[in-house]
Amino acid sequence: MNTNTAISAKRYSNCKVVSVGNQKGGVAKTTTTVNLGIGLGREGRKVLVIDADPQGSLTTSLGYKNPDTMEYTLATVMDRIRHDRDIDPEEGILHHAEGVDLLPGNIDLSSLEVALVNEMSREFILKRYIDIIRDRYEYILIDCAPSLGMVTINALAASDSILIPCQAGYLPARGLAQLIRTINNVKKKRINPTLKIQGILLTMVDGRTNFAKEIMNLIEKGYGTIVPIFKKEIPMSTRVVEC
Repeated sequence: MNTNTAISAKRYSNCKVVSVGNQKGGVAKTTTTVNLGIGLGREGRKVLVIDADPQGSLTTSLGYKNPDTMEYTLATVMDRIRHDRDIDPEEGILHHAEGVDLLPGNIDLSSLEVALVNEMSREFILKRYIDIIRDRYEYILIDCAPSLGMVTINALAASDSILIPCQAGYLPARGLAQLIRTINNVKKKRINPTLKIQGILLTMVDGRTNFAKEIMNLIEKGYGTIVPIFKKEIPMSTRVVEC
């Protein structure tokens, strides 16, 4: 593989790879990835965010309005990896003004998902790429799709841990059980036996309502003994929605 560009890049010995995932949509996965990535960037950390969602929401949120027209995305990288083609670690990486790097994603990930079904070692395609680039970053954050498909499994296989944003609502809370089962299966089947759950991050919390308080208590009682739950909650904000 092409490593000429990598030779001149600064090396980091302890990169942390974190998936931000939940199969329920609309729970602030992308918003969490963007704000966590930019926050780390402002602290002087070298950060790469990867858009692993065919909707391209992370790419759009960082100002790239038409991700489906991009020629080089995560789907391009993974397709090259599965065909054993050369990879330039710099190619396709966008350098954002907010101090983070971005590997964009778009609708091409949907067709890649289908192509991976009959692929040998299909769970490890993304890991092979991240193993090439991980010493160039201190943090790699993967914004997962709202599904438990093969691209999401690839993200879990490549990650050190998973951060689970969960909206303070009944359906998102109910969906946590399936996600945790999937994470346990990834570990038991030795796809990634060292994968850790970073924690559940409660988002869009309206602390004024009894309903939100009941949901938070439900999550605490149901999962608090087996999964870390962040004490800091992300409140509902009308201004953020308007933005």
